[in-house]
Order: sequence, then C-alpha cells, then structure tokens
Amino acid sequence: MSDHGGRPDRSRRPEPPAGSDGPGDVWDRRVAAGLAFLRRRLTGQYEVDEFGFDVELTEHVFQPLLRLLYREWFRAEVFGVDHLPAKGAGLVVANHSGTIALDALVLAAVLRDHHAERRHLRLLGADLVFRLPVLSELARKFGATLACQPDAERLLRAGELVGVFPEGFKGVGKHYTQRYQLQRFGRGGFVAAALRTGAPIIPVAIVGAEEIYPMLADIKPLARLLGLPYFPVTPTFPWLGPLGAVPLPSKWLIEFCPPISTVDLADQADDPVAVLDLAHQVRDTIQQTVRELLRRRPDPFAP
Repeated sequence: MSDHGGRPDRSRRPEPPAGSDGPGDVWDRRVAAGLAFLRRRLTGQYEVDEFGFDVELTEHVFQPLLRLLYREWFRAEVFGVDHLPAKGAGLVVANHSGTIALDALVLAAVLRDHHAERRHLRLLGADLVFRLPVLSELARKFGATLACQPDAERLLRAGELVGVFPEGFKGVGKHYTQRYQLQRFGRGGFVAAALRTGAPIIPVAIVGAEEIYPMLADIKPLARLLGLPYFPVTPTFPWLGPLGAVPLPSKWLIEFCPPISTVDLADQADDPVAVLDLAHQVRDTIQQTVRELLRRRPDPFAP
C-alpha cells in the first residue's frame, strides 16, 4: 500500500505471519500462567516432598530473583559444571562467607541454570535457620533441610545433589581481614555421609561473597542479647539502616572442582582418622582453587 506520492505507507505495521504469536498472545499466556499459579497457591493445589521442598515456588519465584542477582548484580562467571554428575547422588562442598549466607542461595541457583540436566541443589542449613518461623518455612520450600548426617544421607540415598558448607558460621561471620582464609571444617560429618552412600564429593570454590558485606567488627554483647552467632558492623550496616542490607556488587567467580570418588570406601565411614583426612583433602582443594580464582580476579569490583 502506498500514499498518493508513491511512497510506502509506514503508518501500518506488518502483520505477523500466519500461525505465529503476536505480542498480545505472549502476554495473554503469561497473564494466564500467572493467574493459574496464584490459584494453585491459594487453593493448596501444589506438591512438596517429605522435606518440604516446593519445586513450583522455587522455579517461579526464588529462581528468577536469584538469577537476576547473580547475573546482573554479581556478574558471576561459572566454571567446571561438567564435573557434577548428570544423574544420581553427589555431595557439593563449598567455602562459606559473606556475613549473610547469600553464597548458598547463589550456588543453588547457578547449579540449576548451568547444569545440563537443570538439577536442583538440596542445601543443608544451620539450626538457627530452622528456629526462625518465616525463614524456616522459606528455606524448606527452597529445598533446604537441617545440616545433620541423617538428613544428608537420606537425600544422597535418594539420588539428590546435596550442598554443604562445613565452615558454618565460622566462615560466614569471620572478619574481613580473614577473607578467603578457609576456617576449620569441623569433624567431617559430611564426609562420613558421602562414604556411607558412595556419593562423589565435588569441592566448589566461591570468590566474591567476601566483599558483599565486609565485616569490620562484631558487637558480641548485642549478638548474645539477640541470640545470634555475631552482630556485624559493615561499611553500610547499621549506618544506613535497611539500605545496609543491599549487598555490594562484587565480581563473583565459581568453580566446580573434579569430583573425589568415595566408591568402595564405606568401611572407612566410622574411622575418624580416614574421615578427617578426606575432609582435609577437600578443604585444601577448595583453598587452592580460591587462591587461583583470586589471581584471575585481581579487582573485586571489576565489570
């Protein structure tokens, strides 16, 4: 169609090809899917497993938020995902840091997005998490459970990927001057769980979480009063109030290391020396990989 001057009429938009979806159709489907999701949530027509894991809520709510955080804010780069098993059990062991344990959530989201089979990581959390009413419910819906050996073994025997952070609060709550120095791994209960189930151990090094809330001081009397393992003072908290909860945009590097096989080692699960030796091997692997990643990321706030 042309106007009287012979020029094409640019006021008319081309029609989509037959059988294709226009923008209106896409948004109609999104709105319909959103309404269906809300209806299922309100009527209780959704499933959770024996630990309380809510796959639908994780996929539709938690995962998109965490994906935005690690891709856009932390600009995370991920290496070695092919070291994770395509199917079956695996114990994913990572260093822990950051004052607030965002590294655990980010690791779960990264694994879900980057794994070829889009597997979920079932996190083991500290008992404090499950003593807090709202946080406990959210953690279980995200697939987490208490960091105890029986639960770890149940998940591994069910063929799940299980995530553990053996440093615990010693790692998350350490002073900024101790950044990227891995703390003690405890008594190696995670190793015993892997040995009993024959699950491979996959060490993971995370660089970037130390800078999101650099802890400059710990107000111990206030922490004891509130029943917390520490009360952090950072460059932004408590000075900026709620804004102090916004993490600094540090650059993250995450590397999955080659797996450590535990096949045919079940008889060593009750040997404390063998368990501690393997725990030290895992810790040393993570520490060495952290140092290598730091050499590759000289500037924590690089674009």
